[in-house]
Amino acid sequence: MILVTALNGKDFYLNPDLIYRLEENSDTYITLVDGKTVIVQESVESVVQRIVEYRRQITQPIVGKNEEI
Repeated sequence: MILVTALNGKDFYLNPDLIYRLEENSDTYITLVDGKTVIVQESVESVVQRIVEYRRQITQPIVGKNEEI
């Protein structure tokens, strides 16, 4: 999940797997796969960077204390 900020200033987590499209006008519009639109304060570039970081975190192998990659 990625953390974003609604226009009213409240933070919420969004599942990036549900994002269909990102558009930036004066605000950033996130269209979800079900057709709903969410408007957030972050820029498109910031949302994309958060998605990339989220994907990195979930695809890293889990390594125990005595294990090496």
